[in-house]
This record gives sequence, structure tokens and C-alpha cells, in this order.
Amino acid sequence: MPDLVLRSVRQPGDTTLSDLHIADGVITQIVPATTTHAPTLDGRTVIPGLWDEHVHLTQWALAGARFDLSTAVSAREALELVRAQVAAPNTPLIGVRFRDAVWADLPTLRGLDDVTQGHPTALISHDLHCVWINSAAAEQFGVHVDESGLLREQAAFDLTIALGQLPDAEVDALAAQAGSRAAARGVVGIVDFEMTWNRSVWQRRFLNGFDALRVEAGIYLADFDRAVAERMHTGDRIADTRGLLSVGPLKLLIDGSLNTRTAFCVDEYPVGGRGVLAVSEDELTEILVAARGAGLLPAVHAIGDAANTVALNAFERAALRGQAAHEEQALGAAAAAAMSGRAAGQSAHEVPASQAAARADRRGRERQASVRGRIEHAQFLQPADFARFASLGVIASVQPEHALDDRDAVELNWSAGADRVFALRSLLNAGATLAFGSDAPVAPLDPFTAMSAATSRARSDGREPWRPDQVISRAEALAASARARTRLQVGDVADIAILDGDPLTVSDATFERMPVAATLLAGRATHGAALLAP
Repeated sequence: MPDLVLRSVRQPGDTTLSDLHIADGVITQIVPATTTHAPTLDGRTVIPGLWDEHVHLTQWALAGARFDLSTAVSAREALELVRAQVAAPNTPLIGVRFRDAVWADLPTLRGLDDVTQGHPTALISHDLHCVWINSAAAEQFGVHVDESGLLREQAAFDLTIALGQLPDAEVDALAAQAGSRAAARGVVGIVDFEMTWNRSVWQRRFLNGFDALRVEAGIYLADFDRAVAERMHTGDRIADTRGLLSVGPLKLLIDGSLNTRTAFCVDEYPVGGRGVLAVSEDELTEILVAARGAGLLPAVHAIGDAANTVALNAFERAALRGQAAHEEQALGAAAAAAMSGRAAGQSAHEVPASQAAARADRRGRERQASVRGRIEHAQFLQPADFARFASLGVIASVQPEHALDDRDAVELNWSAGADRVFALRSLLNAGATLAFGSDAPVAPLDPFTAMSAATSRARSDGREPWRPDQVISRAEALAASARARTRLQVGDVADIAILDGDPLTVSDATFERMPVAATLLAGRATHGAALLAP
């Protein structure tokens, strides 16, 4: 007997209804809908559960308790928003999501000091790569700032982490709320790139009852040796987390961001400079080779067009090194097998029966091995690099909502190459595999927001679509949000989102805010449980 039957549902694009049977967390049957008096789902659409492939979950959870600066169109306007908050208690005043890349005036330490009157204040940019602080906060946290009041890149990351140092129970409660909000948008899993030893954080959360999402916990380069020593491999399940926590990719940052003008580019920015390359191509190649040998899938942060070329070059060089080592190892193994086989009276062409049983699993691992890594963001690309993602087996892990967030900054800073920025259609046409994420808190943790941006290149704000030649189809966007799946099949784990409309046919406005009726994680409701009650 099935544990659950989703009656009278349809899959995207279908006109006929089905009953979907679930047992032990797996889809066991998909059959034509039967006439029954039992509760039905009234023709709602079922899709594979959605993943957000790039999240900073703790920062996303904390952002809700901080004041928003995204509406500020100038430094002066941002300061007025800060002025209105200064009457807060003695804790540091923290604002988020300012965008100085499109401001005509500049942030200054003096300006922030004047409006905050000695109250420690830190303002985190929308891309997390910059923090604007006043003198009181600089003194409190022991950092040095120049007359701009700005910390960039690693200094900004370090301060952002320090600002989040709250009691574990407080942060975990916010994380649980964030997980529930994500499940309410059809999300079943996230790849979390929080800048910490993330495994311990999530083990604690799952031990204390977190169960809304699957989590792949990323590892940063600073913790590479520890991960190797503890024999952690990307994809491994972590014990005592009910199968919901696994080891994520190895995260490497090689350049900055557009908002801070630190993304590493071929051409200079209007303000001067080409950005920052934090890791050379030679260094990156060595890291990729080491990561591959350790069983950790590399995820390389690259935003500027020059940085993406460096990343792809390093993947290519690492692959050639790996191929040479594999061929040498294979020759040695073949010779040893031949000697062993003849010594035992076995033909070199015979395969022991015990090996045959493992062939299917081995083929699965080989398919996974064809993915050599990910490039996180891949925002700005040189023309020759689009086709290299497919040929090198590198996934383009992209955040479509950033295209609409950054459209003005792109036109101001990268106008000459704007046709190569957030070029999702060009990537797909070149054979690349896309994986969609939000980079929350940079953009909302909502796959439909991302998919809408990718398929319309517009919001419902009255502005014309931006670079509409780069739109992709709804089916392509769904595949990028559901790990290459658009339909459910028998044998799938029952990670399912149940929608109040067909994502392939609803209006653009509905698609952007798609109503999610329920979400299942291995057949267990993480959202909308009342809908599934007998």
C-alpha cells in the first residue's frame, strides 16, 4: 500500500490527470486518475522539488532583521535612511543592500559619522563584497578604514561574519524560519556557501530539529586541509542528519563583484582599474587538481570576463593533468590485471562475475565524474568562452535575478560588452548546463523570482525587458532549478512541489509569484500539509 497518493494531478504541459503513488519516500506509480470519493488535488500541477544552488543561509536569515537600503539612489539618500534608524538601542545598527555602483555621489566616512552621532553603524552592500562603516563601528570591531568608510572583499567578509556573531539558538531560530519560507516556495534543497565551517553549523541545526530542506554544505579553501583530513567528499551524506545533510562543493573566490568594481575584467572600469584577481591561473590549476584528487567538486567564483577566462583555462589545464595521470594509472592497472589473470589461469578478456554487479553504480559515478566543477556567477564572458563550459564539463551556476538587479550597473560599467553579461540564452545555445540560484541575501531565496527573470528579463515594475534576446524558455528555466528535471518519474525520490497553475502556461505575472500549494520532501509535507490531509 502506498503511504500517500496525490490524486488528480497533472505534470507541466499535460492535459490529462494522473494519480501519483508514494511509498517509503519514493514515487512508485504514476497512473491515470481514477474516479474516487477520496480527496483530490483538483488538477494542480506537480513538478520536481526546486533547488537553490547558491545561498548564504545564515546571512539570508539575518537580513530580515536588518534595515533595507535598496531604495537609495544616492549616498545622500542612503544617509537619510540611516538617520531615521539612529534612535535604535545600543547594539550595532546594521543596514543591507545598498548599491553604490549606480550612485552619482560617493560614500564617505565623514558623512556616515555625521548622521550616526557615534552609534556603531555598518551597512552591507547588496552583493556582500563591501561594507560601509562609521568610526564608532571601526573602533568597536578593530578595523581600519580610509576616508571612504568602505571595506571591500575579504575585509568586508570578515566584518560581515563578525556582525553575525549572535547566540546559536537565536541564529538557528531565524534559519528555521528561513527554511520554512523556502519550503513555501517549492524549495526542497539548497547549496549553502556560508563562510564558516558549515558542516558543524548544520549538524547542530538538524540535531535540534531542522527538517525543512536538504542542505549541501559548502567548504571554503581555508578549510580544505581539514576537509581532506576528515575524508569529506562532495556528495557524502553526513551521519545523524536523517539523510538531509551532505558535503557540498569546495568554494574558491578568484575575483570580486560588479558593485565594488572588483570583478576582474579585460577592460578598465570608468573609475579606473580592471578589478582584482585574487588567485592566479597557475595557483587555481593546482587547487583544482588537489580538489579533484580529494573528491571535492570545485565551485569557482568568477564574475568578470577576464576572471571567467582564468577559471576556464584552469579547469582545462587541470583536466589535462588529470587525464594524463588517469592514463598512466590505467596502463599500470591493466598490466597488473593481466599478470594477475594469467597467474590465476584467467584470460585477460574475462570479467569476474563479482565485477558485473557493480557496473551500474560505476557508470553512474562516471557520469557524475564528467562534471569537473562549477563556475559560480559566470556573469560576464568573452565570446570564445561560452562553448567552453560544455566542452570542459563545467556547470554555469548563475543567478538570473542579478541581471535585473544589476542592469543599470552593467550599462554604466560594462556597456561595451553588455551583450555578453548574464547571457543565459547564449550559454544554452553553446551547450552549457545551467544551475539556478539566488545568492540570497543578494536576491530573494525564491526560484520563481529567478525563473521569471530568466524567462522575461523583466519585472512587473513598468521597465522594458533588459536584453530580451537572452530570454530562455520556461521549461529550460525549470530544468535549471530542478537539477535538469522538468517531470516526475517512477523511482524518483518524492521531493515534489505542488502548484496552483501550470508553470509552462500561466501568465508572466503569475509565474513570477507562482502560488505553491504544498511541498514534499521524500513524501513528507514541509509546506501545505493541510492540503494533503485524508
